[in-house]
Amino acid sequence: MFTQLKQVPADPILGLSVKYKADNNPNKIDLGAGIYKDEVGRTPVLACVKAAEQYRVEQEASKAYLGSAGSGLFNEKMTELMLGKAHNVIAQNRIRTVSTPGGTGALRVAGEFIKTCTPGATIWVSNPTWANHQGIFKAAGLSVKTYPYYDYENNCLDFDGMLAALKQIPKEDAVLLHACCHNPSGMDLSKEQWQQVAEVANHIGFIPVVDMAYQGFGEDLDADAYGLRLMADSVEQMIICSSCSKNFGLYRERIGACSIIGSSAAYADIINSVLLAVVRVIYSMPPAHGAAIVETILSSPTLTTQWHSELEEMRDRINGMRQLFVDKLVENGVTRDFSFITTQKGMFSFLGIDKEQVQRLQDEFSIYIVGSSRISLAGISPTNVDYLTQSIAKIL
Repeated sequence: MFTQLKQVPADPILGLSVKYKADNNPNKIDLGAGIYKDEVGRTPVLACVKAAEQYRVEQEASKAYLGSAGSGLFNEKMTELMLGKAHNVIAQNRIRTVSTPGGTGALRVAGEFIKTCTPGATIWVSNPTWANHQGIFKAAGLSVKTYPYYDYENNCLDFDGMLAALKQIPKEDAVLLHACCHNPSGMDLSKEQWQQVAEVANHIGFIPVVDMAYQGFGEDLDADAYGLRLMADSVEQMIICSSCSKNFGLYRERIGACSIIGSSAAYADIINSVLLAVVRVIYSMPPAHGAAIVETILSSPTLTTQWHSELEEMRDRINGMRQLFVDKLVENGVTRDFSFITTQKGMFSFLGIDKEQVQRLQDEFSIYIVGSSRISLAGISPTNVDYLTQSIAKIL
């Protein structure tokens, strides 16, 4: 059996990290990994997380299974975090949430759920989108198609192209939307654009699948959820996939949530029964540690306040690096206009350089960027920004 296998190419982002770690250049810079780093290149454990973990160590009395849905308290808190406590969907009891192994697990559960509802279903993703989106949905048995999103030539959102494509999508196909901090472009929809997309979704009848991996990394927790909440107000059925990896810094704990909205409380119960059956045959029971940390923080006014402060610090650092990066490019004689980077949100942006220039940055300067020229702004710091921008000036 195994002798028939052929070598599978490494994931482009994960493979880049391997090369970076093997590089002995003391000036090397990793701009590929989508992970928060502080000014000295560390990915710290948040103080509120440390406090919640200590509480868990002292209070935990069992390692028994929680059940396929995971922690009810975590699911409740995540639903409120995404939608807001007063949202109509919550008041009408139309949403059901299960804990998942990270945001990736939430997406896979969503894909399997869609397949269960409609075998051979199609899901539409933005062009571009997170590199793993297509693989996840194809592995779940869905057909994957794309709609226009980013205008590479003008470094902006191709909203006209996006809206025109969405208007042609068949009824009951699924459409993946990024709630905020679009990965990989950093280009988000405005409130007015979200309104238009929500109107199209309601009129056409396609199923919105909203991926919320970066709530709090754009503007703030509520502003970043604007489009998701508007969409939930506008349609009868919807799927939300969320992650605690970025905003709680729980990368290795692998905790997220998959939430599904039905047209009524009765339909939501039916949805929940199918959702639990899907979970049962994938991983059976979700991990508990990360969920316990999050629910502890969100149940404590003191820890929640502390989390908000730490999240704001991470967000402000990334936004500060956006501006500093652009300023330093100008300072080092780069005449090309990179000001679009300062208008984007979240960790990522496209530099807009070609693959040959990306390779030169790696070979000549030990600066690691994925081939699309997507960079993680979290990898930039006051100590490496001069070397980075000087190197870019040379390859330009």
